[in-house]
Amino acid sequence: MSTTLSKIEKRTAYTLLLPAVCLVFAIVLFPILANVWISFKEVGLKDIRIPEPRAKKIVKYSKDNNSELKIVYKFRNSSLIQEIREVKFSDKFPKNFEPINLDKRCEFKSQKIKCSFGIWEAGYRENFEILIKVLNIKDINKKDLEYFKPKLSGKSDNILLTTDFTLKNFEKVFLNNNFFELLMTTFYFTFFGTLGAILLGIFAAQLVNQKFYGRSFMRSILLFPYVGPVVALAYTWTLLLDPNSGTLNSLLVSFGIIDKPINLLGQKYLIISILGFELKLRLALTTVIFFEIWRYFPLAFLFILARLQAIPKDLYEAADVDGAGPFRKFIAITLPQITAIISILFMIRFIWNFNKFEDIFLLTGGASGTLTLPISVYQQGFAISNIGMGSAISIVIVLLLIIFMLIYFRLIGKRASEI
Repeated sequence: MSTTLSKIEKRTAYTLLLPAVCLVFAIVLFPILANVWISFKEVGLKDIRIPEPRAKKIVKYSKDNNSELKIVYKFRNSSLIQEIREVKFSDKFPKNFEPINLDKRCEFKSQKIKCSFGIWEAGYRENFEILIKVLNIKDINKKDLEYFKPKLSGKSDNILLTTDFTLKNFEKVFLNNNFFELLMTTFYFTFFGTLGAILLGIFAAQLVNQKFYGRSFMRSILLFPYVGPVVALAYTWTLLLDPNSGTLNSLLVSFGIIDKPINLLGQKYLIISILGFELKLRLALTTVIFFEIWRYFPLAFLFILARLQAIPKDLYEAADVDGAGPFRKFIAITLPQITAIISILFMIRFIWNFNKFEDIFLLTGGASGTLTLPISVYQQGFAISNIGMGSAISIVIVLLLIIFMLIYFRLIGKRASEI
Protein backbone atom coordinates (compact mmCIF):
# COMPACT_ATOMS: atom_id res chain seq x y z
CA MET A 1 0.00 0.00 0.00
CA SER A 2 2.81 2.42 0.92
CA THR A 3 4.64 1.59 -2.31
CA THR A 4 1.55 2.39 -4.39
CA LEU A 5 1.01 5.67 -2.51
CA SER A 6 4.64 6.62 -3.07
CA LYS A 7 4.31 6.03 -6.81
CA ILE A 8 1.13 8.12 -6.94
CA GLU A 9 2.84 10.97 -5.07
CA LYS A 10 5.85 10.81 -7.39
CA ARG A 11 3.62 10.82 -10.47
CA THR A 12 1.62 13.74 -9.10
CA ALA A 13 4.80 15.69 -8.34
CA TYR A 14 6.13 15.16 -11.87
CA THR A 15 2.76 16.20 -13.30
CA LEU A 16 2.75 19.42 -11.30
CA LEU A 17 6.33 20.20 -12.26
CA LEU A 18 5.78 19.56 -15.97
CA PRO A 19 4.27 23.00 -16.79
CA ALA A 20 7.16 24.76 -15.06
CA VAL A 21 9.71 22.60 -16.90
CA CYS A 22 8.00 23.30 -20.24
CA LEU A 23 7.94 27.02 -19.49
CA VAL A 24 11.64 27.07 -18.62
CA PHE A 25 12.45 25.13 -21.79
CA ALA A 26 10.36 27.51 -23.93
CA ILE A 27 11.73 30.71 -22.42
CA VAL A 28 15.33 29.78 -21.58
CA LEU A 29 16.55 26.53 -23.11
CA PHE A 30 14.91 26.67 -26.53
CA PRO A 31 16.41 30.08 -27.52
CA ILE A 32 19.83 28.88 -26.35
CA LEU A 33 19.60 25.65 -28.35
CA ALA A 34 18.29 27.56 -31.36
CA ASN A 35 21.20 29.98 -31.12
CA VAL A 36 23.70 27.11 -31.03
CA TRP A 37 21.98 25.50 -34.04
CA ILE A 38 22.07 28.72 -36.10
CA SER A 39 25.74 29.36 -35.23
CA PHE A 40 26.72 26.36 -37.38
CA LYS A 41 24.90 27.68 -40.45
CA GLU A 42 25.86 30.40 -42.92
CA VAL A 43 22.54 32.21 -42.98
CA GLY A 44 21.40 35.79 -43.11
CA LEU A 45 18.06 37.39 -42.38
CA LYS A 46 17.12 37.13 -46.05
CA ASP A 47 17.72 33.38 -45.97
CA ILE A 48 15.22 32.63 -43.22
CA ARG A 49 12.18 33.13 -45.45
CA ILE A 50 11.15 29.91 -47.17
CA PRO A 51 11.46 30.23 -51.00
CA GLU A 52 8.22 30.36 -52.95
CA PRO A 53 7.35 30.49 -56.66
CA ARG A 54 5.78 33.74 -57.81
CA ALA A 55 4.01 34.89 -60.97
CA LYS A 56 2.75 38.13 -62.45
CA LYS A 57 0.05 37.92 -65.12
CA ILE A 58 -0.03 40.34 -68.07
CA VAL A 59 -2.71 40.22 -70.80
CA LYS A 60 -1.87 41.62 -74.22
CA TYR A 61 -3.96 41.88 -77.41
CA SER A 62 -2.30 40.48 -80.49
CA LYS A 63 -1.43 43.15 -83.09
CA ASP A 64 -1.53 40.71 -85.97
CA ASN A 65 -4.81 38.95 -85.23
CA ASN A 66 -7.82 40.43 -83.41
CA SER A 67 -9.07 36.99 -82.43
CA GLU A 68 -5.95 36.15 -80.48
CA LEU A 69 -4.67 37.17 -77.05
CA LYS A 70 -1.22 36.79 -75.59
CA ILE A 71 -0.92 36.13 -71.86
CA VAL A 72 2.52 36.59 -70.34
CA TYR A 73 3.39 35.13 -66.93
CA LYS A 74 6.50 36.53 -65.31
CA PHE A 75 7.76 33.60 -63.22
CA ARG A 76 10.50 33.86 -60.60
CA ASN A 77 11.96 32.11 -57.61
CA SER A 78 11.78 34.42 -54.58
CA SER A 79 15.08 33.06 -53.25
CA LEU A 80 18.53 33.75 -54.66
CA ILE A 81 20.18 30.84 -52.84
CA GLN A 82 17.66 27.97 -52.71
CA GLU A 83 15.89 25.94 -55.34
CA ILE A 84 12.20 25.03 -55.48
CA ARG A 85 11.16 21.49 -56.44
CA GLU A 86 8.02 20.12 -58.08
CA VAL A 87 6.79 23.51 -59.22
CA LYS A 88 3.21 23.35 -60.47
CA PHE A 89 1.15 26.06 -62.12
CA SER A 90 -2.54 26.45 -62.89
CA ASP A 91 -4.79 29.19 -64.23
CA LYS A 92 -8.46 29.43 -65.17
CA PHE A 93 -9.89 31.01 -68.32
CA PRO A 94 -13.37 32.11 -69.33
CA LYS A 95 -15.41 30.12 -71.84
CA ASN A 96 -14.68 30.25 -75.57
CA PHE A 97 -10.93 30.28 -74.91
CA GLU A 98 -8.58 27.85 -76.58
CA PRO A 99 -4.76 27.85 -76.26
CA ILE A 100 -2.63 27.68 -79.41
CA ASN A 101 0.61 25.73 -79.58
CA LEU A 102 0.53 24.96 -75.87
CA ASP A 103 3.86 24.25 -74.16
CA LYS A 104 4.72 20.56 -73.72
CA ARG A 105 4.91 21.04 -69.96
CA CYS A 106 1.25 22.07 -69.84
CA GLU A 107 -2.21 20.68 -70.53
CA PHE A 108 -5.55 22.38 -71.06
CA LYS A 109 -8.71 20.80 -69.65
CA SER A 110 -12.09 22.15 -68.44
CA GLN A 111 -11.06 25.74 -69.07
CA LYS A 112 -7.99 25.27 -66.89
CA ILE A 113 -4.38 25.18 -67.86
CA LYS A 114 -2.07 23.09 -65.69
CA CYS A 115 1.72 22.99 -65.96
CA SER A 116 4.54 21.10 -64.25
CA PHE A 117 7.84 22.98 -64.33
CA GLY A 118 9.95 20.64 -62.23
CA ILE A 119 12.84 22.40 -60.48
CA TRP A 120 13.37 26.14 -60.35
CA GLU A 121 16.97 26.96 -59.53
CA ALA A 122 17.92 29.76 -57.17
CA GLY A 123 17.17 33.13 -58.77
CA TYR A 124 15.12 31.48 -61.54
CA ARG A 125 13.23 33.85 -63.88
CA GLU A 126 11.14 33.16 -66.97
CA ASN A 127 8.61 34.98 -69.16
CA PHE A 128 6.10 32.23 -69.92
CA GLU A 129 3.78 33.08 -72.84
CA ILE A 130 0.48 31.49 -73.83
CA LEU A 131 -1.29 32.39 -77.10
CA ILE A 132 -5.07 32.18 -76.77
CA LYS A 133 -7.63 31.95 -79.57
CA VAL A 134 -10.90 33.75 -78.79
CA LEU A 135 -14.13 33.00 -80.63
CA ASN A 136 -15.64 36.44 -80.05
CA ILE A 137 -13.12 39.10 -79.06
CA LYS A 138 -15.86 41.65 -78.40
CA ASP A 139 -17.22 39.64 -75.47
CA ILE A 140 -13.87 39.60 -73.73
CA ASN A 141 -12.90 42.16 -71.14
CA LYS A 142 -9.22 42.48 -70.31
CA LYS A 143 -10.01 43.04 -66.64
CA ASP A 144 -12.01 39.80 -66.55
CA LEU A 145 -8.97 37.91 -67.72
CA GLU A 146 -6.73 39.52 -65.13
CA TYR A 147 -9.32 38.76 -62.45
CA PHE A 148 -8.42 35.06 -62.49
CA LYS A 149 -5.22 34.78 -60.45
CA PRO A 150 -2.71 32.07 -61.34
CA LYS A 151 -1.81 29.50 -58.70
CA LEU A 152 1.72 28.28 -58.07
CA SER A 153 2.98 25.62 -55.70
CA GLY A 154 6.29 23.94 -54.99
CA LYS A 155 8.46 22.29 -52.37
CA SER A 156 11.54 23.83 -50.78
CA ASP A 157 13.71 23.34 -47.72
CA ASN A 158 13.83 25.61 -44.71
CA ILE A 159 17.52 26.35 -44.41
CA LEU A 160 17.23 26.56 -40.61
CA LEU A 161 15.84 23.02 -40.37
CA THR A 162 18.34 21.24 -42.58
CA THR A 163 21.24 19.25 -41.14
CA ASP A 164 23.86 21.01 -43.26
CA PHE A 165 26.31 22.38 -40.71
CA THR A 166 29.57 24.25 -41.11
CA LEU A 167 32.33 25.70 -38.95
CA LYS A 168 32.94 28.65 -41.27
CA ASN A 169 31.26 31.11 -38.89
CA PHE A 170 33.63 30.18 -36.07
CA GLU A 171 36.58 30.25 -38.46
CA LYS A 172 35.68 33.80 -39.43
CA VAL A 173 35.36 34.77 -35.75
CA PHE A 174 38.75 33.46 -34.65
CA LEU A 175 40.66 34.15 -37.86
CA ASN A 176 39.42 37.72 -38.01
CA ASN A 177 42.36 40.10 -37.60
CA ASN A 178 40.37 42.23 -35.16
CA PHE A 179 39.17 39.39 -32.93
CA PHE A 180 41.88 39.61 -30.28
CA GLU A 181 41.63 43.39 -30.20
CA LEU A 182 37.89 42.98 -29.81
CA LEU A 183 38.43 40.46 -27.02
CA MET A 184 40.92 42.68 -25.20
CA THR A 185 38.57 45.65 -25.46
CA THR A 186 35.76 43.56 -23.97
CA PHE A 187 37.96 42.36 -21.08
CA TYR A 188 39.32 45.86 -20.51
CA PHE A 189 35.85 47.34 -20.32
CA THR A 190 34.50 44.48 -18.18
CA PHE A 191 37.35 44.29 -15.67
CA PHE A 192 37.83 48.00 -14.99
CA GLY A 193 34.10 48.71 -15.11
CA THR A 194 33.47 45.98 -12.55
CA LEU A 195 36.42 46.86 -10.32
CA GLY A 196 35.66 50.59 -10.39
CA ALA A 197 31.98 50.09 -9.53
CA ILE A 198 32.87 47.88 -6.54
CA LEU A 199 35.56 50.26 -5.21
CA LEU A 200 33.24 53.26 -5.51
CA GLY A 201 30.49 51.21 -3.89
CA ILE A 202 32.78 50.41 -0.94
CA PHE A 203 33.66 54.09 -0.54
CA ALA A 204 29.99 55.17 -0.70
CA ALA A 205 28.91 52.46 1.75
CA GLN A 206 31.61 53.48 4.21
CA LEU A 207 30.57 57.11 3.85
CA VAL A 208 26.84 56.69 4.56
CA ASN A 209 27.39 54.01 7.19
CA GLN A 210 28.41 56.79 9.58
CA LYS A 211 25.78 58.79 11.45
CA PHE A 212 25.26 62.34 10.18
CA TYR A 213 22.39 64.69 9.45
CA GLY A 214 20.63 63.87 6.16
CA ARG A 215 22.03 60.36 5.90
CA SER A 216 18.74 58.87 4.63
CA PHE A 217 18.48 61.52 1.94
CA MET A 218 22.07 60.89 0.87
CA ARG A 219 21.42 57.15 0.59
CA SER A 220 18.44 57.77 -1.69
CA ILE A 221 20.44 60.19 -3.87
CA LEU A 222 23.20 57.61 -4.33
CA LEU A 223 20.67 55.18 -5.82
CA PHE A 224 19.65 57.55 -8.63
CA PRO A 225 22.22 56.42 -11.25
CA TYR A 226 21.04 52.83 -10.94
CA VAL A 227 17.29 53.45 -10.99
CA GLY A 228 17.35 56.17 -13.66
CA PRO A 229 16.40 55.24 -17.27
CA VAL A 230 19.56 54.30 -19.14
CA VAL A 231 18.45 56.12 -22.30
CA ALA A 232 17.96 59.39 -20.42
CA LEU A 233 21.23 59.01 -18.51
CA ALA A 234 23.25 58.20 -21.63
CA TYR A 235 21.70 61.15 -23.47
CA THR A 236 22.54 63.46 -20.56
CA TRP A 237 26.16 62.30 -20.51
CA THR A 238 26.37 62.77 -24.28
CA LEU A 239 25.21 66.38 -23.91
CA LEU A 240 27.55 67.09 -21.00
CA LEU A 241 30.58 65.63 -22.82
CA ASP A 242 29.86 67.17 -26.22
CA PRO A 243 33.05 68.87 -27.51
CA ASN A 244 31.19 71.85 -28.99
CA SER A 245 28.42 72.65 -26.53
CA GLY A 246 29.12 70.34 -23.58
CA THR A 247 29.33 71.73 -20.05
CA LEU A 248 32.44 69.77 -19.07
CA ASN A 249 34.60 70.96 -21.95
CA SER A 250 33.44 74.54 -21.44
CA LEU A 251 34.46 74.45 -17.76
CA LEU A 252 37.85 72.85 -18.49
CA VAL A 253 38.65 75.43 -21.17
CA SER A 254 37.42 78.31 -19.00
CA PHE A 255 39.67 77.33 -16.08
CA GLY A 256 42.66 76.81 -18.39
CA ILE A 257 42.98 73.09 -17.70
CA ILE A 258 42.87 72.26 -21.41
CA ASP A 259 43.60 74.42 -24.45
CA LYS A 260 40.80 73.17 -26.66
CA PRO A 261 37.73 70.93 -26.25
CA ILE A 262 38.27 67.16 -26.23
CA ASN A 263 35.88 64.76 -27.91
CA LEU A 264 35.64 62.35 -24.99
CA LEU A 265 33.25 59.98 -26.75
CA GLY A 266 34.56 60.33 -30.29
CA GLN A 267 38.34 60.28 -29.88
CA LYS A 268 39.95 56.86 -29.70
CA TYR A 269 43.32 57.78 -28.14
CA LEU A 270 44.68 60.63 -26.04
CA ILE A 271 48.43 61.19 -25.61
CA ILE A 272 49.37 62.30 -22.08
CA SER A 273 52.90 63.43 -21.15
CA ILE A 274 53.92 62.68 -17.54
CA LEU A 275 57.51 63.29 -16.36
CA GLY A 276 58.77 63.10 -19.90
CA PHE A 277 56.92 59.88 -20.68
CA GLU A 278 54.07 59.70 -23.16
CA LEU A 279 51.07 57.61 -22.19
CA LYS A 280 48.53 56.50 -24.77
CA LEU A 281 45.09 56.52 -23.13
CA ARG A 282 42.05 54.89 -24.75
CA LEU A 283 39.91 57.96 -24.30
CA ALA A 284 36.45 56.96 -25.56
CA LEU A 285 36.62 53.53 -23.92
CA THR A 286 37.77 55.05 -20.62
CA THR A 287 34.90 57.54 -20.74
CA VAL A 288 32.41 54.73 -21.28
CA ILE A 289 33.98 52.84 -18.34
CA PHE A 290 33.52 55.91 -16.10
CA PHE A 291 29.86 55.99 -17.12
CA GLU A 292 29.59 52.29 -16.31
CA ILE A 293 31.20 52.80 -12.89
CA TRP A 294 28.95 55.76 -12.09
CA ARG A 295 25.80 53.98 -13.22
CA TYR A 296 26.29 50.66 -11.41
CA PHE A 297 28.17 51.49 -8.21
CA PRO A 298 24.81 51.82 -6.31
CA LEU A 299 24.31 48.06 -6.65
CA ALA A 300 27.62 47.37 -4.91
CA PHE A 301 26.83 50.15 -2.46
CA LEU A 302 23.56 48.48 -1.38
CA PHE A 303 25.08 45.02 -0.89
CA ILE A 304 28.13 46.27 0.96
CA LEU A 305 26.15 48.68 3.16
CA ALA A 306 23.88 45.85 4.25
CA ARG A 307 26.92 43.76 5.16
CA LEU A 308 28.58 46.65 7.02
CA GLN A 309 25.52 47.12 9.17
CA ALA A 310 25.68 43.45 10.17
CA ILE A 311 29.28 43.69 11.49
CA PRO A 312 29.29 43.61 15.34
CA LYS A 313 30.13 47.01 16.86
CA ASP A 314 32.17 45.26 19.55
CA LEU A 315 34.94 44.62 17.04
CA TYR A 316 35.38 48.33 16.33
CA GLU A 317 35.19 49.20 20.03
CA ALA A 318 37.95 46.68 20.78
CA ALA A 319 40.03 48.18 17.97
CA ASP A 320 39.55 51.67 19.45
CA VAL A 321 40.84 50.39 22.79
CA ASP A 322 43.92 48.97 21.05
CA GLY A 323 44.52 52.36 19.42
CA ALA A 324 43.81 51.27 15.80
CA GLY A 325 43.19 54.04 13.28
CA PRO A 326 40.49 54.15 10.59
CA PHE A 327 42.71 52.59 7.92
CA ARG A 328 43.85 49.81 10.25
CA LYS A 329 40.25 49.05 11.27
CA PHE A 330 39.22 48.87 7.62
CA ILE A 331 42.03 46.44 6.74
CA ALA A 332 41.72 44.24 9.84
CA ILE A 333 37.96 44.27 10.46
CA THR A 334 35.86 45.68 7.62
CA LEU A 335 37.62 44.16 4.63
CA PRO A 336 37.62 40.54 5.93
CA GLN A 337 33.91 40.88 6.73
CA ILE A 338 32.94 42.09 3.26
CA THR A 339 35.34 39.95 1.20
CA ALA A 340 32.73 37.28 0.50
CA ILE A 341 30.12 39.78 -0.68
CA ILE A 342 32.73 41.53 -2.82
CA SER A 343 33.61 38.26 -4.52
CA ILE A 344 29.96 37.61 -5.35
CA LEU A 345 29.50 41.17 -6.59
CA PHE A 346 32.57 40.84 -8.78
CA MET A 347 31.19 37.67 -10.35
CA ILE A 348 27.75 39.16 -10.99
CA ARG A 349 29.05 42.46 -12.33
CA PHE A 350 31.69 40.76 -14.48
CA ILE A 351 29.04 38.62 -16.19
CA TRP A 352 26.70 41.58 -16.67
CA ASN A 353 29.45 43.86 -17.99
CA PHE A 354 30.75 41.19 -20.34
CA ASN A 355 27.28 41.04 -21.87
CA LYS A 356 26.74 44.78 -21.69
CA PHE A 357 25.25 46.27 -24.84
CA GLU A 358 22.94 49.23 -24.25
CA ASP A 359 25.38 51.55 -22.44
CA ILE A 360 28.09 51.36 -25.11
CA PHE A 361 25.59 51.42 -27.95
CA LEU A 362 23.84 54.53 -26.64
CA LEU A 363 27.07 56.43 -25.94
CA THR A 364 29.29 55.57 -28.91
CA GLY A 365 27.59 52.89 -30.98
CA GLY A 366 30.79 50.85 -30.76
CA ALA A 367 32.88 53.50 -32.54
CA SER A 368 36.19 55.07 -31.46
CA GLY A 369 37.67 51.86 -30.05
CA THR A 370 34.65 50.88 -27.94
CA LEU A 371 33.57 47.90 -30.03
CA THR A 372 32.98 44.89 -27.77
CA LEU A 373 31.75 41.37 -28.41
CA PRO A 374 28.07 42.10 -27.63
CA ILE A 375 28.13 45.13 -29.96
CA SER A 376 29.72 42.92 -32.61
CA VAL A 377 26.83 40.44 -32.22
CA TYR A 378 24.39 43.25 -32.97
CA GLN A 379 26.39 44.49 -35.95
CA GLN A 380 26.69 41.04 -37.50
CA GLY A 381 23.17 39.87 -36.76
CA PHE A 382 21.18 43.03 -37.55
CA ALA A 383 23.33 45.69 -39.23
CA ILE A 384 24.88 43.24 -41.70
CA SER A 385 22.02 40.68 -41.38
CA ASN A 386 24.46 37.79 -40.94
CA ILE A 387 22.63 35.98 -38.15
CA GLY A 388 24.86 32.90 -38.42
CA MET A 389 27.93 34.99 -37.65
CA GLY A 390 26.12 36.84 -34.89
CA SER A 391 25.08 33.56 -33.28
CA ALA A 392 28.64 32.25 -33.49
CA ILE A 393 29.99 35.31 -31.66
CA SER A 394 27.32 34.93 -28.98
CA ILE A 395 28.36 31.29 -28.48
CA VAL A 396 31.96 32.46 -28.06
CA ILE A 397 30.75 34.88 -25.38
CA VAL A 398 28.98 32.04 -23.56
CA LEU A 399 32.09 29.85 -23.70
CA LEU A 400 34.27 32.64 -22.33
CA LEU A 401 31.84 33.23 -19.48
CA ILE A 402 31.77 29.50 -18.69
CA ILE A 403 35.57 29.54 -18.46
CA PHE A 404 35.36 32.55 -16.15
CA MET A 405 32.79 30.79 -13.95
CA LEU A 406 34.94 27.68 -13.69
CA ILE A 407 37.96 29.76 -12.67
CA TYR A 408 35.86 31.76 -10.21
CA PHE A 409 34.40 28.74 -8.43
CA ARG A 410 37.79 27.08 -8.47
CA LEU A 411 39.63 29.99 -6.86
CA ILE A 412 37.19 31.90 -4.68
CA GLY A 413 33.98 29.87 -4.76
CA LYS A 414 34.60 28.37 -1.33
CA ARG A 415 35.06 31.80 0.20
CA ALA A 416 31.85 33.11 -1.38
CA SER A 417 29.86 30.14 -0.01
CA GLU A 418 30.58 31.21 3.56
CA ILE A 419 27.88 33.89 3.46
